[in-house]
Amino acid sequence: MKGIGNLGGLMKQAKKLQEDLERAQVEIADLRIAATAGGGMVTATVTGKGDLVSLALEREVVDPADVEMLCDLVVAAVQEAQRKAQQAAQEKLGPLAQGLGGLPGV
Repeated sequence: MKGIGNLGGLMKQAKKLQEDLERAQVEIADLRIAATAGGGMVTATVTGKGDLVSLALEREVVDPADVEMLCDLVVAAVQEAQRKAQQAAQEKLGPLAQGLGGLPGV
């Protein structure tokens, strides 16, 4: 019967970890992370999951004679915002992943 008590404790621990993970995933999805390129001329904002939600361009960066540069700046801003979002998600989920290490077989 002693093993059943341990199982109950493990189930409680697993349930709490699941709830914490779900809460962290909601918080990550609600995050808005911005990054700039071109000295602030291009700003990209992504969710915590990395989905692009807005893009802002300063008028001065829109040069019809140099569309390639504008494209490069947009890509750079979006990539940096996505990198920051991934880092924020890892920071939020990191402690939860450590908690999984306390469960047998994980």
